[in-house]
This record gives sequence, C-alpha cells and structure tokens, in this order.
Amino acid sequence: MTTYRLHCFKESGNSYKVALALAIAGVTWEKVAVDYFDGQTRQPGWRSETNEMGEVPVLEIDGRRMTQSGVILLHIAEQFDGLHVEASERNEVLRWLLFDNHKFTANLASYRWLRTFAKPAPHEAVLAYMRQCTVAALDIVDRHLADSTFIVGNRLTVADLSMVGYVYYPADELGFDLRAEYPRVGAWMDRVAQTTGWRGPYELLA
Repeated sequence: MTTYRLHCFKESGNSYKVALALAIAGVTWEKVAVDYFDGQTRQPGWRSETNEMGEVPVLEIDGRRMTQSGVILLHIAEQFDGLHVEASERNEVLRWLLFDNHKFTANLASYRWLRTFAKPAPHEAVLAYMRQCTVAALDIVDRHLADSTFIVGNRLTVADLSMVGYVYYPADELGFDLRAEYPRVGAWMDRVAQTTGWRGPYELLA
C-alpha cells in the first residue's frame, strides 16, 4: 500500500492545494507539521534532508520526496482517475498552472503574507503595489469565469486546485472579500467547494 506524508503548515496555501487534491482523490495521508514561523525551513539540516529549496509542500510517496505544488498536482492527476488530465486539455491546464504560479497565487499569497504576517510590517507603498498586482490577476480570472464553469472547461481539474490555494482563507487575512468583490470568482469557489472531499484550509491542515 502506498504511503503519503505531506510536509506542510496550515497557513500555507500551496500546502493546501496538495492536501485538497489528496482529499478529493480519496487518499489517506499523514501530516508532517513544519514550523515555518520559527524558521524550520531555513535550517541547513531541513534543507539538506527535506527540500533544498526551503519550501513546503513536500510530498513523500513511499519515502520519495516531491516538491513544487504544480508538479505534485500533475503527479496526483496522473495517478487518480477523478483528476486525470486528458491529452486534449493538458496544454490548457499547464497554461493556467503557470499563470497561477507566476501571477494569481504569486500575487494573492504575497499580498496576504505582507499585510497579515510580515514583521516588521512593510511600507504602505509596497502593500499598495502588491494589491494592484493582485487585483490585476483577479480581474483576469473573473473575466475568464464569465464563459467557463471551471478554469479549464466544465469539470474540475488540477488547474482549479492550484488556483484555489489561497482563496478560502478568511477575508480579513486576504484583504479581499472575494465573493462580494468578484461574484464570478465567488461562484467558482462555491462550485469547487461542492466537490466530494473538499474542506477548507484550516480544517484540512489543522
């Protein structure tokens, strides 16, 4: 029987992406809590033994480690029928995974981190710039969802699971009330949340 161990912490939306994919796939997995706030991922021993990049998530599959959420999601999609990516849609899924990593999650997660967790707090101009970048990415997704039920076509794929990594965190953390400010994004969030196995980040990674 394959064993899965996920190195993660509950505030990490990138960890949540992988945990959610495993949950939807019906996989039993073990949580390995990472003390990010106390600097565990910066320790030389952790980097040499767990992930040289100093990041979570790290998914162990029978002791073999995988890193980078996009790579892990694609691997999970290859293993489980419910998340399988058809050849005809693979390029589109990859396109949105890359957009997510470079623009959507990159900006939303950075803005959330700076306004909620960073110490000392960043300069107001930095926050304003990051908010502007986040709004630009949200606008793209909101427009796209005007003509698409999910990110790629009419069924849930790992493109959705990548892009929902941070959207379910509380509005007072994000600095956005997504359902109120972006109704199409909100409706998409609700559709994803109706998927069997779905749980929010602070419940799933508790």
